Amino acid sequence: MIELKRLNAFVTVVEAGSITRAAELLFIQQPPLTRLLQGLEQEFGVPLLQRLPRGVIPTEAGEVLLQEARAVLARAAQLSAAMHRAAQGEQGRVRIGFTSSAALHTFVPALLRRYREIYPAVSTQLEESGSGELLASVVAGELDVAFVRMRVKDMPELEMEKVLEEPMWVAVPAGHKLASRTSARPLKLEELSNEPFVLYRRRAGQGLYDAILAAYVRAGFSPHIVQEAPRLTSCLSLVGAGLGISIVPESMTRLGGDGVVFLPLDAATQLSAPLYLARREDSHSSAIINTFCALVKSQLTVQ
Repeated sequence: MIELKRLNAFVTVVEAGSITRAAELLFIQQPPLTRLLQGLEQEFGVPLLQRLPRGVIPTEAGEVLLQEARAVLARAAQLSAAMHRAAQGEQGRVRIGFTSSAALHTFVPALLRRYREIYPAVSTQLEESGSGELLASVVAGELDVAFVRMRVKDMPELEMEKVLEEPMWVAVPAGHKLASRTSARPLKLEELSNEPFVLYRRRAGQGLYDAILAAYVRAGFSPHIVQEAPRLTSCLSLVGAGLGISIVPESMTRLGGDGVVFLPLDAATQLSAPLYLARREDSHSSAIINTFCALVKSQLTVQ
């Protein structure tokens, strides 16, 4: 193995054209530098420098070593810079999970776009799934962070912070009697008491699932659930097919959808859809995760 400092010394000697001048540039004495050069020649088994009355020039073998040494030193410098960027959270990879409704909220796409602008050397690996699956992936170390809809208390390995909260809307089939209502008044939950209800499975969206059922309990009745779907997007497809109505985060209204009409829900229902950012408790040693979470906080202040 040729040490980088020996390659650097050789390049310095050739570029200076003088062992004496190179020793000054390298801040070493001339005899140690001469021995270093002789050691290189012995190691390669060929002369690398031609001694002249006033300096030195590389031999043909020395010219080859000069080009290769410059390339190796340049790569080493790039490697050092890359390690520094990684230590600052400016290079590497971050694995981000999000629910389908989180991806539809304007905040998340804008955040990812801004992150790529600021940290172009960081590759982003994105994964969409339900909140439960995402949190399990963060705990298992398969994801670095995740935007989810529920806060959990039985996972002490996780650190969760609320990012935002958005209102819930009612999704009804286009031919439903509520779809043609002319009043701009938000719907009260009591007006939906006899409606067939399409809900996403609790395993996929435990936070919103429980919040909706709790709101119905506060209103004094239970929803008539006729179908459960694996995802919020599937719920909208079932609503569009006329199977029933559903309650979804406001961001889902951006999907539109054939045969679906969205109506605002009365704030008195106390029903909203929070969005949390989850990371592992022991992830604070990761510069990349720290810079990502810091950007999330900074973007919230400019909204």
